[in-house]
Amino acid sequence: MRIPASRILVLVLLDIMSVTGSAFLSLYIRFDFSFSGIPYEYLRMFEEILIPNILLSLLFFALWKLYKSVWRYASANEMVNIVFACSCAALAQFLYCFVTDHPMPRSYYVLYWFFLTVLICCIRFAYRILRIIRNKRTALSEKNRRVNAMIIGAGAAGNMILKEIESSQYLNLQAKCIIDDQPGCHGKLLRGVPIVGGRDRILDAVGQYGIDEIIFAIPSAGVQTRKEILDICKESGCRLRTLPGMYQLINGDVSVSKLKEVEIEDLLGREPIRINTEEVLGYVKDKVVMVTGGGGSIGSELCRQIASHSPKQLIIVDIYENNAYEIQQELFRKYPRLNLVVLIASVRNTNRMNQIFSSYRPNIVYHAAAHKHVPLMETSPNEAIKNNVFGTYKTALAADKYGVEKFVLISTDKAVNPTNIMGASKRICEMIIQMLNGKSATNFVAVRFGNVLGSNGSVIPLFKKQIAEGGPVTVTDPNIIRYFMTIPEAVSLVLQAGAYAKGGEIFVLDMGEPVKILDLAKNLIKLSGYRVGEDIEIRFTGLRPGEKMYEELLMDEEGLEKTSNKLIYIGKPIEFDEEKFQEQLDQLGKIAKQETGDVRRCVKEIIGTYHYE
Repeated sequence: MRIPASRILVLVLLDIMSVTGSAFLSLYIRFDFSFSGIPYEYLRMFEEILIPNILLSLLFFALWKLYKSVWRYASANEMVNIVFACSCAALAQFLYCFVTDHPMPRSYYVLYWFFLTVLICCIRFAYRILRIIRNKRTALSEKNRRVNAMIIGAGAAGNMILKEIESSQYLNLQAKCIIDDQPGCHGKLLRGVPIVGGRDRILDAVGQYGIDEIIFAIPSAGVQTRKEILDICKESGCRLRTLPGMYQLINGDVSVSKLKEVEIEDLLGREPIRINTEEVLGYVKDKVVMVTGGGGSIGSELCRQIASHSPKQLIIVDIYENNAYEIQQELFRKYPRLNLVVLIASVRNTNRMNQIFSSYRPNIVYHAAAHKHVPLMETSPNEAIKNNVFGTYKTALAADKYGVEKFVLISTDKAVNPTNIMGASKRICEMIIQMLNGKSATNFVAVRFGNVLGSNGSVIPLFKKQIAEGGPVTVTDPNIIRYFMTIPEAVSLVLQAGAYAKGGEIFVLDMGEPVKILDLAKNLIKLSGYRVGEDIEIRFTGLRPGEKMYEELLMDEEGLEKTSNKLIYIGKPIEFDEEKFQEQLDQLGKIAKQETGDVRRCVKEIIGTYHYE
């Protein structure tokens, strides 16, 4: 920011007055507050050294950048610069007097340094002090429009948030109290705001101070600590906001504008999945990578993360042009140098898939294209088979034919002991890639995980929409449970699996403890600032066709083998008669095309663990 010349001139004039005033005041106090008591020789020397003293002082003020700082945002750094500048100026005056034989009383030099430092500080910080006073007056005059805030955390991040609230005239926040679990700071003030106690005081303080919004400002907190505190906060009915993560504090990028709404994943109580980015970079960089279903929630996140790892070319294939267009435009903005190709195609079209593979020769394929919505597939089972099973089969055959190095199938926990046609179709897909892996130079693998928070068709967007409409929030059964992970976590697992893949594996994520959907609904209602049963009702609708009470990640027959990532396991493939499976697959294709009602019976013959009504 360029400082106006007029403002610099005003500061220079004020500094000249400060130097003159400090020098005279030092003599005046040294001789007992009596002007007549000052010896004439000191007054003469005062006059003789005044001009050199002013010039030397202005020189050191300029060297210490006292004319370049934006003083409305002055901080401790500016204070340090003032102290050093004034110290240098006082020392320069002492040396000048010594060299030119203009000795002043010894106490004069100490007094001069003190008064000069105080006056320069007052001049530089006056604007900020007046700004704070004005903001406090505005807060009092606009009390009805101010939002009372509670800060969780009296550390560096909390201090930065308070500093911005204190200095900004655009924020309507008013910090009323601070919560911190460290007993040593209880009863103290941080920037004038009382630290009222630990987490056990949150709900009491909300009522006592009339809190409207709670800001969680402990980016270094562990997942469990974060969950425990947010579990208390969500009972308050206040709006909740939090800092995204520890890197915000490390980068000094902590501000009110960086706060985000507390999301349901903040309450899962599980550490986020970590992957070895170097391993991922090692096999994606400079490769031609294709993502089928690249416009979907999983596929688009795959494209984002792959684009960040410098592929030679990224090919997005999707049947739905709107989604494909959105991810295309996003990647164009973020990665202008990315060699990006977006193709509209159906994985069910053999000729189209062969033409794409022949033209672009991908090294790695992530197959995310699939119908995933369980109830809709129950009413259209033939479409689930044609798209999921034979879309995968045709894409995998093209990958084999055109020398793809790795083919990664996106699977689901619903493939384990399936009770719906979608899960059964995905289990057949796993068997297809297992079969082809034994015959092909391509490494075929599958990645299996649970429900993804925020994905298309998941419960979270549905719950949010129902809450926005005033309810009711619909839950199928009070006891239904699911495993959950975030979209970036799911994609990280897929990428890591590609790095580990040797062929034929089914990679499985250790997703921790399952979550009750009812608890998820309650928490989301509370995070939205409503009361369960009073503001928003929860209504139970019964299990939908093909829906399980709980999902499994592994079949009983499958063993677990560890990988270098402690949260990623490899399921031992189940042996099956591949020749018989090929015959059953051909028969399944004919039945699906005939649009008969026999498709479930045929699927049952292929997958003995498939149960349907």
